[in-house]
Amino acid sequence: MAVGSPGHRDGGRHDLYVEVAGPSATDVHHNFAQRWNEASEREKPDGIWGPHGTSALAFPTRASEPRGASLVQIQRTVHPGRYTDSTAAPNASRHDISAGEGSCLEQYERAIDAARSSIYIENQALPIPSLARKLDSALRRGVEVVLLVPAEPETAVRDPTRAAVESLARYDNFTLAGLIVTNGTARRAVYVHAKTMLVDDAWATIGSCNLHANSLTGNTELNASIWDPELTRALRCELLAEHLGRDTSGLDDRSALRLFRALADANRKNHSAGQPHCRGNAVRLAPGDYGN
Repeated sequence: MAVGSPGHRDGGRHDLYVEVAGPSATDVHHNFAQRWNEASEREKPDGIWGPHGTSALAFPTRASEPRGASLVQIQRTVHPGRYTDSTAAPNASRHDISAGEGSCLEQYERAIDAARSSIYIENQALPIPSLARKLDSALRRGVEVVLLVPAEPETAVRDPTRAAVESLARYDNFTLAGLIVTNGTARRAVYVHAKTMLVDDAWATIGSCNLHANSLTGNTELNASIWDPELTRALRCELLAEHLGRDTSGLDDRSALRLFRALADANRKNHSAGQPHCRGNAVRLAPGDYGN
C-alpha cells in the first residue's frame, strides 16, 4: 500500500491518493467489473468504448496474494437499485447489492466512536448531522479534533458545513482550518479536495467519499480503510509537515494536533493583520464566518 499527497505551494488543490495491492485490490477489481457491467451506460450508442465495449466484464475468481503488512478493507456507498448482480468477491460472502451499501458511512461513524485521543479529517464538507453529533461526543470525552476544509467553500456545502461545525466550535479541542498560500501580499486559498480521516495514529480511511449526504447516501463512492499504526502515523507526519512546515514525528498524535491548532491560530492572527504566515499554510477558520 502507498499513499501520497500532491503539494500545494502555488495554490490550486490539495488532494490525497492511495494505491492498494493484494486482496484489497481484488475487491476494487470486483467493484470495477460490477460498475462497468451495470452503471457504465455501455448499452447506449455513445457509451461503448473499445472493440468489446458491449461485453460484460468477468468478476475476479480468486484473490491476489497478500502484499505488505497493512490490513485494508474496501468500503462503498451504493444507492439502492444501482446494481443487481450480487456475485460475491473472492473469499467474501454474498451481499444483496440491490438493497444498496452504506459501509463508508458505517466506517466513519464507528471510527469516530472508537477514537480516544485524536481525529484528523480532510474533507470538502461536514453537513451530516449524525457525524457532527458523533464528533461532539468525541470532543466531550477529550479527543483532539482537526477538520481541514476548503477555506473558500463551494456554495452548496458552505451553509450546511457552517451549521454543523458551529456547535463543535464551543470546544477548545476542536479546530476548523483551511489552507492559504501567500506570495508577497497576495493570498490564495487552496481547495481541499482530499477525503481522509486519521484516528488515534492507528486507523485511516482514504477515498472518494465526501462527508455530505450525496456521497454518504446517494452517490456511488469507494474508500480504503487501513488498520496500520505505522502507516497512519507516517501519513499524519507527512500531511502536517506539508501544512504546518513542521516535523511532528517527535510528537504523539494529540500533541501534534494541538500544535496544528496553535500554528493555525497564529497564522489567522497574522493573516488578519496583513502579516506573513507564522509557519506553513494552515489557517484557523471561524465557523460562524465560514464562507463569508
